Amino acid sequence: MKKLYEKLSKSRPTDSEIKLGLKNAATVSPQIPDKRLLMNILGIIDLTSLNVTDNKSNIIRLTGTVNSFQSRFSNIPNVAAICVYPNFVPVVKEKLTAKNVKIAAVAGAFPTSQTFRNIKISECKMAVDEGADEIDIVIPVGAFLAHDYASVAAEIREVKKAINDISLKVIVESGLLGSNEMIYKASMIAMDAGADFIKTSTGKTNISATPEAAFIMCKAISNFYSETGIKVGFKAAGKITTPSEAFTYYQIVNYCLGAEWLNKKYFRIGASRLANNILSEIAGERHDHF
Repeated sequence: MKKLYEKLSKSRPTDSEIKLGLKNAATVSPQIPDKRLLMNILGIIDLTSLNVTDNKSNIIRLTGTVNSFQSRFSNIPNVAAICVYPNFVPVVKEKLTAKNVKIAAVAGAFPTSQTFRNIKISECKMAVDEGADEIDIVIPVGAFLAHDYASVAAEIREVKKAINDISLKVIVESGLLGSNEMIYKASMIAMDAGADFIKTSTGKTNISATPEAAFIMCKAISNFYSETGIKVGFKAAGKITTPSEAFTYYQIVNYCLGAEWLNKKYFRIGASRLANNILSEIAGERHDHF
């Protein structure tokens, strides 16, 4: 029996289709995002702190900015989640008081995915046990590039089984995969293995999120949904800092997947500086709240 990614391989967009699709995507939404759209985008951000220098104090400070946001900006939606390393999940869990904000953790030997599989699985489960609502993992890129697709799929399935109904975001690290075909294939393998979201990048490589990769991944999601009836979310991450960059990904999701995906259940943007930049655009003056 053919694997799903093999069965749907003919549905992969060609280079010319990607180029035309990106051009068309820019025409189905307003050319310039208004305040309402910027508020929507702010509300899908995973506010991220993934630094070597992170410590308890700066994670408490970050969580405090999310807690105080609604009292300062009552008519603007808060971010969707706070995303941290797994050892800081209990810190966020203890301090977070903001309503409807999730705790996300990168885990599974992020960002390289290079350690023993049982350690990756244990780290993911430990993060959930400490209070994570969502887990972001990276596919074992080396195994994928060596065409060991069965191993990649098996690892994702084992992680998903270990964390049960917790949302699993699978990072394909699109900038390292070398071709559009491989980005599409990695996306299909991840979804077929149980990913609740597929995500572009860790933000730790030279090439992170790109509109081209986003288009391919969103088309993969669309094809997967047509085949299985299962809705998978999309997360763009890595070096997205300006409102215009974020809006580009909003347009791509809208064009490829439609309005049903334009909410935090199915669409996220992972970023740190972006939140303040969007907030400043909405307010019409500089705000460095987060």
